[in-house]
Amino acid sequence: MSTIKKITTPLTDEVVRDLKAGDQVSISGVIYTARDAAHKLLTESIKAGEELPVDFTNQVVYYAGPTPAKPGKVIGSCGPTTSGRMDAYSPMMMEQGGLKGMIGKGPRSKEVVEAMKANNVVYFAAIGGAAALIADSVKEADVVAFDELGPEAIRRLVVEDYPCIVAIDSEGNNLYELGVQQYRVVD
Repeated sequence: MSTIKKITTPLTDEVVRDLKAGDQVSISGVIYTARDAAHKLLTESIKAGEELPVDFTNQVVYYAGPTPAKPGKVIGSCGPTTSGRMDAYSPMMMEQGGLKGMIGKGPRSKEVVEAMKANNVVYFAAIGGAAALIADSVKEADVVAFDELGPEAIRRLVVEDYPCIVAIDSEGNNLYELGVQQYRVVD
């Protein structure tokens, strides 16, 4: 059984460098939700020289659009969305927004991986099919920007032991590639 690395946000460069592709991680602290509609608005703000509504310096963004909370719950189901939808915006969010971590599902483009290496950023894969489990790790949830986007508004989540896996580390080691190579049959 492998060890689960417990980390706390905001992320430091040292913590990011210590995370390796394939590591199981438990995140506690603040993370922000943002999907493609929010990312488009954020990058437009950066291009216009405007201040962002959230300081993403050393923060983690989770590509999710949570459902409304049921009575007695902090948040509804909040599974990950496909990360490739944010690839056009992610390099700018790392380079100029200060982002240190991203959580989602699926592979990332070469441009995103290169930006991750250049900016010491880590990409986590959320555990697929575990939206209810993930919701249980959310202790607080508040809309902090772009309320007009509904489920795609930016939310500030306080999480405790949010489970995920390092999919791509800050050196560009990519679990989506390494995992396939490990099981590839060579004739």
